[in-house]
Amino acid sequence: MSDTDEIDRLADTPHPREAQALFGQDEAEQALLENYRSGRMHHAWILGGTEGVGKATLAYRMARFVFANPDPSRVGDVPSLATAPDQAGARMVASQSHVDLVVLRRVWNDKSKNFFSNIRVDDVRDVVRFFGTTAGAGGWRIAIVDCAEDLATAGANALLKVLEEPPPKALFLIISHQPARLLPTIRSRCRKLALPGLEAPDLLKAAVLARPDLEGAPLQGSLPIAQGSVRRAIALASGDGVKIHQSLSGLLARLPQIDVAAAHALADRCMGKGSEENFALLLSFLDDWLHQRLLAEQGAPAHRLARWAEVWDKSRSAARDVEAYNLDRKPFVLSTLSLLAQASRA
Repeated sequence: MSDTDEIDRLADTPHPREAQALFGQDEAEQALLENYRSGRMHHAWILGGTEGVGKATLAYRMARFVFANPDPSRVGDVPSLATAPDQAGARMVASQSHVDLVVLRRVWNDKSKNFFSNIRVDDVRDVVRFFGTTAGAGGWRIAIVDCAEDLATAGANALLKVLEEPPPKALFLIISHQPARLLPTIRSRCRKLALPGLEAPDLLKAAVLARPDLEGAPLQGSLPIAQGSVRRAIALASGDGVKIHQSLSGLLARLPQIDVAAAHALADRCMGKGSEENFALLLSFLDDWLHQRLLAEQGAPAHRLARWAEVWDKSRSAARDVEAYNLDRKPFVLSTLSLLAQASRA
């Protein structure tokens, strides 16, 4: 990986800012369009939903539309947020050269040769200053946060300052994979827009458009466990994702017992050069399982909920350290399975 890679781009696929089509999210798109057309556009939106369902695609689609139609009263009865790709603002968004668009995301760390584990607080402060200046094109200024879970507490608090007192014609599109985990103060200042997982027909069309080379059996086989996520469907179809899901599911079904050989075999699939996507899939599968476990424990004694929440927090923190400092992934996998076994046994 290098500083030309982007944390919010899946390998070998177009970046969301380059996507012209949006699949399966008509309701969310219409909500943004109608709010903008009303002339009373809310300044901050949380676009929530599973990773890979089109949140970033919708955010960039909205940004292009606003730049192309800066006066809401002149939008008329257009049916969608679609913008011609050769429109000047759309070209600048695609080339990352629009002076009135800023994107907050994790950036490359030259020292560790990896991405920073969080969105840097200095980058957030730059965004605050950005909104204190005059719009370069004299109209809207837009910030896309991708994603909010990557904001550390200091960064979230810095962003909160401009969310509380936004200047005129400011628009924040905040992408969140788990909105409930955001600071309540941030949630209270934003409109929430939930994007559901894609149904199989839309999921297949979106995945084939992004990766035509995967069309066929591999992609079809990934759909049942993709949870409506284009990103996950592609990752599953292009690597060992299906096997990782099967291996992890088998291990989790036997908790609190651990099949040591199977655990080592699973960890080995996430090691070495080129296995980054395997590791990312494993993390997402673990996250899903813990989320479902917490939902299943609702109504249980508080100490049981706290136990699983603690495992979730520990595993997330350890995973960030592994990615930030290029640590060996195998100890993480084995220790996380051990934590899950201890929690199950208790």
